[in-house]
Amino acid sequence: MDRFRMIFQYFQSNSESVMNGICGLLALASVKMYTSFDFSCPCLPQYNMAYGLGIMFVPPIILFLCGLILNRQSLVMLEEWRRPPGRRKKDLAVIRYMCSSIMQRAMVAPVVWIIVTLLDGKCLICAFSGSMDPEKFVGFANVSTVQVQQLLAKVPCKDDELMRNNTSRKAVSRYLRCWSQAFGWSILLILIIAAFLARWLRPCFNQATLLQARHWSNYIDIEKKIFDEACCEHSRLFAHKCILHFFESMRQEIKLHSFSLPREGERAEGEEDLLQGITDQDQVNKLLKTWYYEKPPLDVSQAHQRHPGQERSPLPWADNTSTHSKFPPHTSV
Repeated sequence: MDRFRMIFQYFQSNSESVMNGICGLLALASVKMYTSFDFSCPCLPQYNMAYGLGIMFVPPIILFLCGLILNRQSLVMLEEWRRPPGRRKKDLAVIRYMCSSIMQRAMVAPVVWIIVTLLDGKCLICAFSGSMDPEKFVGFANVSTVQVQQLLAKVPCKDDELMRNNTSRKAVSRYLRCWSQAFGWSILLILIIAAFLARWLRPCFNQATLLQARHWSNYIDIEKKIFDEACCEHSRLFAHKCILHFFESMRQEIKLHSFSLPREGERAEGEEDLLQGITDQDQVNKLLKTWYYEKPPLDVSQAHQRHPGQERSPLPWADNTSTHSKFPPHTSV
C-alpha cells in the first residue's frame, strides 16, 4: 500500500509525468479503438472516398482535441497568455515552450491512429479504389466505363458476388495496400529520424533559453497548484468559522453530537491567524481580483530583508481610500 501511495504522490507532484502517461494511454486507446472497430466500406462510387478518408482523419481530430482537453497545462498556458501583465511581465518564450510541449503530446495519439490505418491499408483501399486506372488490370479491359466504376468501387468488398473470384480485385487491393503501407512506414521513419535529430542535436545549441523556459513553465504550473490549494484551505477555514458562528447559540446541542468547539480565546487567536486577516466576502473577492490583475513580481528578496520589528505594509484587500494595493518593485530574474 505504501508503494502505491508513493507512486501516486510522485505522479501527483510531477505533472509532466502525468501528461506523458495520459499521452501514452491515448495512443494505446487509439490502437485499441481501431482494432475493435468494424470497418465496413460502403462500396459505392460516390461514398467510398468520403468514408475512407473520414475514418482516417476524423478520429485523429477527436483524439487531438481530447489530448488538449486532458492536458492540464493547456489551460495554464491559456491563462498565462491572456492574463493582464500587471506587475509581472509575460515571457513569450515560456508561453511558446508550453504551447510546443502541449502540441507534441496532443499529436501522439492522432499520429499513431494515422500510421496504424496506413499500415492496415483498408482505409486507403476504400478511398482510392475508384480512382485506379482500369487499363493497368486485365480484368477490366472489356467492360464499359460505368461498369468499371462500379466494379472498382466494390474492390474493398471481397464478399460481393461480382468480386468474390475476380483476380483483378485482388490485384487492385494488393497494389493499394502496398502504397498504403509504404506511406505508413515512410511517415514512421521520418518521425523517428526527426525525434533522433531533435534529441541528439539539441546539446549543440545554447541551452540557457531552453532551461529558462522549462524552469518558468514549471514554476507557473506549481504556482497555480499552490494557489488553488491555499484557496481551498482558506475556504475550509472560512466555512468552518461561519458554521461555528451560526451554531453559537446551540453550543449544548453541538456538544451532545461530539462536535468539539474551541474556546473563545483559542478560536479568536488561532483562526484569525490561519485566515491571514481575510474575514469577509469582500476581502476574499478583492484578494482574488488582485491576484489576477496584479500578480506580485518574481522577487522574494524583500521578505528576507525585512527586520523583525519593522511594520508590515498594508494588505492589498484592506480598506484604504487613499492607496491601492502595494507590491514590492519589480526586479527581473
